[in-house]
Amino acid sequence: MSAELKATGSIRRRLSLQLLSNAALLTLLLVFIVRSFAQQLAEQSQDNILMASVTSILDASAIQQGELIVDIPYSAFSMLSNLSDDRVFYRIDKNSVFLTGYDDLPNPASVKNTGSPIFSTEIYQDREIRMVTASRRLALENQPVELRVSVAQTRNSQDQTLEEISRMAMLFGGGFFAISAVLALFSAQSTVGPLRRLASAVSRRGPRDLRPVTDRVPAEMVPLVKSLNQFIERLKISLTRSEDFIAEAAHRVRTPLATVRAQAEITLRRVEKDENRASLKEMIRAIDDSSRAAGQLLDHAMVTFRTDHLEQSQIDLAALVGETVDRLKAVAELKDIDLTYNENDPAKISGDAILIQNAVRNLLDNAIKYSPMDSRVSVELVRQTPWVILSFHDQGLGFPQTGAAGLTKRFARGSNVAGIVGSGLGLTIADEVARAHGGDLKIANNADGVGACVSISFPLS
Repeated sequence: MSAELKATGSIRRRLSLQLLSNAALLTLLLVFIVRSFAQQLAEQSQDNILMASVTSILDASAIQQGELIVDIPYSAFSMLSNLSDDRVFYRIDKNSVFLTGYDDLPNPASVKNTGSPIFSTEIYQDREIRMVTASRRLALENQPVELRVSVAQTRNSQDQTLEEISRMAMLFGGGFFAISAVLALFSAQSTVGPLRRLASAVSRRGPRDLRPVTDRVPAEMVPLVKSLNQFIERLKISLTRSEDFIAEAAHRVRTPLATVRAQAEITLRRVEKDENRASLKEMIRAIDDSSRAAGQLLDHAMVTFRTDHLEQSQIDLAALVGETVDRLKAVAELKDIDLTYNENDPAKISGDAILIQNAVRNLLDNAIKYSPMDSRVSVELVRQTPWVILSFHDQGLGFPQTGAAGLTKRFARGSNVAGIVGSGLGLTIADEVARAHGGDLKIANNADGVGACVSISFPLS
């Protein structure tokens, strides 16, 4: 069971949140700058108009016949009324003495320099107003006279304009944020894309696909891919050593056991005492059991290694089965079993010849082992496009009445074969080989009720 990985967060989610936070911050900054700039422009526009109004009043003022004449031109207020529906207020002072207009209109304490206006924002009649005050000096009877003019206007229209601009800025900011969010999510997805592609490329590989990763990756992922390739190389060396060990172990185990069994049989022929012969027979039986178990365990290990990465090649299944049958005829003759092979048509399949021969040998060995003396074992090869079916019929004990389900599991044996040497791996090996080649294994008793029938199928090339 693989160890559970502990995730510390998602790179894509973290990157998305960072980009979205930056986009939100930029949006707020953009809205603030736009509103501030619009407010500044609106105030400057209003100030310019107010200043023009004040200037026109000052320009229309003059000394005539020894008197100060202030003639307020129509244009002085018309330009303000045309601007908006805001109220306009004015005040004219002569030497800091109220002359005309609104006497309660706020009046700046002083005007420092003639021609230098004072701009201020005041509260008048519970309304916020924008006011400009400017002065002009005239000479009356050789005495200087200071004429001060103040013009003010409410800011309702300006506030409405600012609200409209703020709404537009918010809408623009919202659109900017939406576009930025989409781009941020796309950027985050694109950033983790190489990681997903690398993970997908590695996960699609079989356990024996130990090629180094050569896909193009960003520079930041190069150390990761290098480490992965180094691990793959170490794993490849380890698996190669394991395969070599299995092959060497198969030879080292089977050969000494075969030698011991042969010597035991020779000794059995020379021993006359019944108790000694019984001991030798028991020893031969134990050697057979150990030899078969060790052999099939090694066969199963070899099948497990090779099925993960099949060495695909064109195989003449008919010839391969015929060769295997010829090799096991001597074993069948020891029990006076008539071993026949019926080949109807040649059959070409694609696969691993070593694995298929191993599966055929195990199935044929099972048929011979579980068949009684002076019986018959038949092997039949039939083409049923798109399949080729190889069947093994024997006249042995057959499968238990409770059914053959589960007999393809490791070390599983039928309840009716307790007294026969076996490891419970023959059907397991055949089933794994069949599935690795896209085929199937079927086991059942013969229709006449005597013996068993095991069929293994492979797809035709």
